Amino acid sequence: MPKKRLIIALSLVIVILAITGCNPIKQPVSQPPELTTPTESSTPTRPSGQLKVHFIDVGQADCILVQMPNDQNMLIDAGNNDDGNTVVNYLRKSGVHKIDYFIGTHPHADHIGGMDTVIKNFNTGKVYMPKVSNNTKTFEDVLKAIQAKGLTIAPAKAGVEIINSDGLSAVMLAPNATSYKDLNDYSAVIKVSFDQVSFLFTGDAQEQSEFQMLVSSRGVTPKADVLKVGHHGSHSSTTPAFLRAVNPRYAVISVGAGNDYGHPHQEILQRLSGIKLYRTDLDGTIVFTTNGKDINVNMSNHPVT
Repeated sequence: MPKKRLIIALSLVIVILAITGCNPIKQPVSQPPELTTPTESSTPTRPSGQLKVHFIDVGQADCILVQMPNDQNMLIDAGNNDDGNTVVNYLRKSGVHKIDYFIGTHPHADHIGGMDTVIKNFNTGKVYMPKVSNNTKTFEDVLKAIQAKGLTIAPAKAGVEIINSDGLSAVMLAPNATSYKDLNDYSAVIKVSFDQVSFLFTGDAQEQSEFQMLVSSRGVTPKADVLKVGHHGSHSSTTPAFLRAVNPRYAVISVGAGNDYGHPHQEILQRLSGIKLYRTDLDGTIVFTTNGKDINVNMSNHPVT
C-alpha cells in the first residue's frame, strides 16, 4: 500500500475510535470519591435553654410555675381562693403570657382555689384534672371558668405524656387507680425532666398512691433530683420506701407559717435529713434554674405582693 494511502487509513481509524469512545491508549482509571462516615461527637449534643421551676409562696397551699426551655409554661395548682390575684401578679412579673398546661392536682381548695382567677386572666392551653369531683363552690367556680373559656378537661392519670421533645419531658406517674377513699390520693403526680435534671411534683399524694407508683410497671420511675414533698410535709406522705426511690438531692415543702396542721411534721423533717431542704414558710418563693446539668437555687426571686 502506498505510503500516502496508509497514512489516510490510520487517520480514519483514529477518528472512528475517538467517535466511539474507545481509547487505544490505556488511561488510569479514576476512583470514585471515598465515602466518609460523619464523625460522631464523643458527647451527644445537649439541649439548649433553661428550665425554671418556681415554688410560689402562697402560704398553706401549693402553686408551682414551670417555665420550659421551649418557651412554654406549665402551672401546677394555684393556691387558695384568696391567692388568685397573687398568682396572676406573680405570673405577669415572671413574663408569662400564656399557660400552655394547667394542672389542678386534686379538688381541694388549697390547690385549685385560685385556678378560676388565673384562667380568667390568661390564655390557657390544656387543662388537666383527675376524674373526681368535690361538692364545693371552689370546685364549681373552677368548672365555670373552664367552660367560659371554651376549654375542656383532660383526665390526669398515670401514663399521661404531656410533652416529650428535645430532651424535655413531662409525664404523670399518678393517680394509678380510679377510686380512692381520700381525695389526696387522686393527686396528679408529674415528673418533669430536662436533659440530666428532673423534678417530681407530688401534690398531696399519700401512702397508698406512693406505693402504687413504686409497683407501677409503666416504665417511668419516681427518681428525681428535686422532690416537692407531698401534702405540705404531712406524715401521711413521703414514706421511707418512696423517698428512697426518689433519692432527691433537694426537697421543697410548700407550707404556711404557723399553720393549724403542724406541717411539716417532725418525723418528715427527720426523714429528709441529709437532703438540702427548702420551705416556703422560711424561704419564701423558691426558684430552681437548670441548664439540664447544673442546678441553681434562688429564694424570693420575685417577692409575692
